[in-house]
Amino acid sequence: MSELPLDAYYDLTQIGEVAVSPSGDRVAFTATEYDQTEDEAVASLFVVPTDGSRAPHRLTSAAGAEAPAWGPEGDRLAFVAARDRDAERRVGWRDRDEDGEDDGEESADGDGDDDAPDEGDDDEPKPQVWLFDLALGGDARQVTERDEGVADFDWSPEGDRLVVESRDPTDEEAEYLDQVREEGGPIETTRLQHKVNGVGWTDDVTPYLFVVDLDDPDADPRRLDDAYGGGAFQDVTGMEPHWGETGRIAFTSCRLDRPDDTTIRDVYAVSPEGGDAERLTGGDLSHDVPTWRPGADELATVAGDPDDPPAPAEVYFVDGEGGGADADGDDPVSLTAGLDRTVARGGEPVWVDGAVYLPIADESHTRLVRVETDGTAERVFAAQGRDRALAGFDVAADGSTAVAVLSDPTAGTDLYAVDVADLDGDADGADSGAAPDSDALTRLTAVNESLITEFAMPEATRVEWDSDGWTLDGVVYHDPDVDPADGDHPLVVAIHGGPMSYDEPVFSFAHAALTSRGYLLFRPNYRGGTSRGRAFTAELTGAWGTAEVDDIAAGVASLADRRWVDPDRVFGHGFSYGGIAQGFLVTREPDLFAAAAPEHGIYDLRSAFGTDDTHTWFEAEYGLPWENPEAYDASTAILDAGEIETPLLVMAGGEDWRCPPSQSEQLYVAARKQGIDAELIVYPDEHHNVGDPDRAIHRLEKILGWYETHDPAVEDGD
Repeated sequence: MSELPLDAYYDLTQIGEVAVSPSGDRVAFTATEYDQTEDEAVASLFVVPTDGSRAPHRLTSAAGAEAPAWGPEGDRLAFVAARDRDAERRVGWRDRDEDGEDDGEESADGDGDDDAPDEGDDDEPKPQVWLFDLALGGDARQVTERDEGVADFDWSPEGDRLVVESRDPTDEEAEYLDQVREEGGPIETTRLQHKVNGVGWTDDVTPYLFVVDLDDPDADPRRLDDAYGGGAFQDVTGMEPHWGETGRIAFTSCRLDRPDDTTIRDVYAVSPEGGDAERLTGGDLSHDVPTWRPGADELATVAGDPDDPPAPAEVYFVDGEGGGADADGDDPVSLTAGLDRTVARGGEPVWVDGAVYLPIADESHTRLVRVETDGTAERVFAAQGRDRALAGFDVAADGSTAVAVLSDPTAGTDLYAVDVADLDGDADGADSGAAPDSDALTRLTAVNESLITEFAMPEATRVEWDSDGWTLDGVVYHDPDVDPADGDHPLVVAIHGGPMSYDEPVFSFAHAALTSRGYLLFRPNYRGGTSRGRAFTAELTGAWGTAEVDDIAAGVASLADRRWVDPDRVFGHGFSYGGIAQGFLVTREPDLFAAAAPEHGIYDLRSAFGTDDTHTWFEAEYGLPWENPEAYDASTAILDAGEIETPLLVMAGGEDWRCPPSQSEQLYVAARKQGIDAELIVYPDEHHNVGDPDRAIHRLEKILGWYETHDPAVEDGD
C-alpha cells in the first residue's frame, strides 16, 4: 500500500458545470485545477464532442469561468468570468473632444490621465459575461461592463440579446460602498439579514435584470425596472433569469413585507421590453430555477416549504398565464409529491418532449427521474448503476443527447454521453445491484487519469445496521489492498453535513488520503438526513443531538461486531453538521472516539442565533431563543462540555458566517479548561468551505497528524 502524497492535491481536477450544445454534438464544461505557484484554484472552460472522438479542448486561456450557456444556434458560447478587461475596451485614445484634441491639461509631473487609478484602486475585476464565437474562432470577447459585475444571464430565443442580472446602486449607495470597500469605513445596516456566508456584510443595493443587445455592443443595457430581486439570501440564490421561447423572462424574487425574515421566493415573469412583472406563484414556497417549457407559457420549478423544514423539495408545474395569490390562473402543482423524495442538491428541471428530467435523492443515491406533467414519475437511467453518483446532468435542446457527470470512487468524476432514448430503460436492475449497462454510455473525459493511474483510489462498500427500529445504511471506503474482514483496522467516521444530506459512493481525494494510510472510512447515513422521505428527515428536526448520536454509535458498533475495526482506534471527522455531530458525540458518547476533528461547527445554539446567517432556519426548526430557550439548550453540546474526554482538533473559518468561528472557540476553550488535549485552527479569511489548495493540504496534514498522535496503537508502539 502506497500513501497518497498530500501535495498530489495540486494534480487534482474537479469538474463543475456542464452545458450540452443545442444539437447535442458538443458539451461545454468547467473544471477547476490548482496552481501551486500562485496557490490558487483556476477554473477553465472546455469543450468536447459527445461522440468521444477527441479529447476535451481548453477554450479559456485566462483564469476563471462559470455558467457556460450556448447560443440557440450552437455557434456561440457565453460564460461568466472575472477577468482583466477585454483589450478592445482598454486600448485607444480616450477623453478627446470633438476636434480630436485632448481636453485635459498635462500636469507639471506629466500625470494628466484623469482615468489613472488612484492609489489603492486595484480591486479585482468583477464578473462579466464573455462570449466565444466558435464559428469565427479567436478569444472570447467581453459583452458586459457592469460596475457591480454580473450574477447570472440567459440568451434570448433568437440569440440576438442577453438578459443579465446585476446590482445597480444609487449614487448614495455607491458612495457608501466606496467608503466601505476602499476607505475601510464603518458597516451601517438596518437589514435583518445583515450578513451572508461567502458574501459578508449585506447592503441595500437592489439587483435588476438588464437586456443587452449583442448586435449593438456600444449601447447601454436596458434596465427592466420591475424585474428586481430581493430576499434574505438574494446574494446567494440570485434572480435565476430564464428567457422563454414565448418571449417572457422568468425570474425569482421575494417581495413580501419582511423579505429578510423568510426564505420564500416567488416566480415572476416580465416582458423584455419592460413593464410590470407578473407574479406566478403564491407567496408560500421557496421557488428556485424557474425553467420555461419549450414553446409553451408554462414552467417547472423546484420548491420547498420554509415552514416545514423536513419536507422534500419538489418539482412544481407553474401556469405561466398567472397563478399566484394575486392572479386568476391555477396555483402551482407539485409533480413529485407522491415520490416522498427530495430533489437532489443543485438539481434543475430539464424539459424533454413535454416531460421533466432531474436528479432526486433516493435511498442514499442520487439518481435521475422523468416526471410527466400529470405527476407520473419514473426512475430512469439504469446505466448509472448504484455504486456511483450523478453529479451533473444536461440535455441538448433538440432532445437527442444527454450528458451526465458521474462520480465513481475508483474511476474518478467524469462526463459521459448517452442517447436520450437510452435514458428511459428499466431502472429496476440498478436498484437490485445488477451491473449497469456501460455500453449505453460514451466516456468523454478522464480528467484525473494520471492521478488515478499513479495512486490507488479506494473501493467502496455499502453496509447496513439497525438503530432504534430503523435499518440504516452507509458507505465504507478502503484501500484496494485492504480487506476489511481482516479485522482490527483503524476507523475514521466521516459525518456528512446538512444534516439534510446523505452519503453515497463518490470520488474524493480526501477519502484516498485516509484509506491509503490504512484507515477504513465510514460515512453513515443517520436519521435526519435526506433521500428516505419526510419521516426519516423529521427524526432530527428540532432535536439535534439525539437520533444521529444513536445512529452513528450503532453504526460503529456494527462494524466492530463484524470484526472489521478496532473499537479503540475510532476517530471523528466531519465538516459543518459533521462538526456539530462530533460535538454531541464527544459529550454524549465520550468513549466512542480516540480523537475527533470537528470542523466549522455550531456548539451553542443560543449564541449562534443572530451571529450566523441562518436565523430563519433556526426559527423554523426551534422557534425563537427567547420564546423557546429549553429547545435551544437541549440541542447545545457546550452545556455538556463537562463530559468531554476526547482530544479535539477544532477547526474554523475566520469569516464563516454559517458556523461562526466563535462557536469553535467555545468548544476549544471548554476542552482546554478541563485539561483535555485540544488544538484550535482558524483560517482567517475562509468562509464555510475549504479554501485555497494550501489550506486543503494543511487541513489534511493536521487531521492525519492528530489521529496518529492519539492512536492507541501508535502510543503502544505497534
